[in-house]
Amino acid sequence: MTINHRAERVGRFINTLNQACELGLTVTEATEAHLTLCLPYSRKIIGNPDTGVIHGGAITTLMDTASGSVMLCVFDDFELCPTLDLRVDYMRPAEPGLPVYARAEPYRVTRNIIFTRCEAFQNNGNVIAQCVGTFMRIGREATPESYRDLIAGGSR
Repeated sequence: MTINHRAERVGRFINTLNQACELGLTVTEATEAHLTLCLPYSRKIIGNPDTGVIHGGAITTLMDTASGSVMLCVFDDFELCPTLDLRVDYMRPAEPGLPVYARAEPYRVTRNIIFTRCEAFQNNGNVIAQCVGTFMRIGREATPESYRDLIAGGSR
């Protein structure tokens, strides 16, 4: 699978997630070893109107989506992998006006569970938060065929 194919597949997947669409998440990099998503800054994700700081829930959603979507870069066949656990540590607030990126990677893949780590950062070099997650592999057959085809081939 090529890097372009991975990015396209992840893009199709996140476009089926209402929260990802609402936040405007996009793929910036996809390899077999990691995935980077972008959360653009917007008024609707501001948590503190006095400072313009992004709400932590938007950053958690960004990292959960990146961590859960990185499996699309690892596996040739699409399978849904719901979040079992996500532990987030916040380091600092994101600087207002700048996008936030999340870079996720799987560090252990078993028959039933995938373990990931993820870092949210801005281009100014500031790490905003980091997380570790566990995701359950439910298998290819547990995902409806029409949905698998949509993600794999982009048809509707």
